[in-house]
Amino acid sequence: MSVLVVTGTGTGVGKTVVTAALAALALAEGRRVAVLKPAQTGLAPGEPGDVHEVQRLVGPRLGSAERLTAVELARFPEPLAPATAATRAGMSPVTPGEVVAEARELAARHDLVLVEGAGGLLVRLDDKATLADVALALDAPVLVVATAGLGSLNHTALTTEVLAARGLRCAGVVVGNWPRQPDLAAECNLVDLPLVSGAPLLGRLPAGAARLDPEAFLAAARDGFGAAMSRTAPLMPAQDQVGDDPDDPDGTEDPDDAGWAGLGVSDLT
Repeated sequence: MSVLVVTGTGTGVGKTVVTAALAALALAEGRRVAVLKPAQTGLAPGEPGDVHEVQRLVGPRLGSAERLTAVELARFPEPLAPATAATRAGMSPVTPGEVVAEARELAARHDLVLVEGAGGLLVRLDDKATLADVALALDAPVLVVATAGLGSLNHTALTTEVLAARGLRCAGVVVGNWPRQPDLAAECNLVDLPLVSGAPLLGRLPAGAARLDPEAFLAAARDGFGAAMSRTAPLMPAQDQVGDDPDDPDGTEDPDDAGWAGLGVSDLT
């Protein structure tokens, strides 16, 4: 099965934008994509949720709407962990078995299934199980979405160490909200995130990407996962900053980095 689980180092780190970017890129490759949200919290019935955001960002471009399926299994009104929100609402929680069954059914009809979690990896879906249990049952790799600045190294290391301890494969790390003017910590994290996580840094989505129209969003996704994002992410010394080298005007040249064309969504699963 081509199933990829998308988790984050916490809440509000950009999981939905990264999920939408992966969906847009896969659709641009002509693939059939399903996005599965096991539990949506903090929204009333009828309000647009994360799967609707993915659909909006992808847009109806070139028939992609016909090749994109978006599924939300459960919704709880309070902005809490799914298990807690279900209990407080007097509703049944979504179970890992339900998530696994839906993911398998979607995988039978699609080329790629993206399962977007709620919060971080160990947020409970019911009284015991978490997204990690879903990934294990599906034997699916996990993509970790991290923040850009201070605190990201610790949170990312904690998440990837849990993945390793449970025998789960980390597909890589993506920075979900790269600032327009990154500070020193953010720049250093481009080097340090692969070191502390033991996984490749696959991309960085720009802050504000969720406000883009579908065409601009696809371009941002390609740029974020492509040649503009050197996977080795070298930090240039002060005398060799952007524009100082006429052979490398953007300061990110890496002969071993083939960009998005060399990576491909299929390589993540």
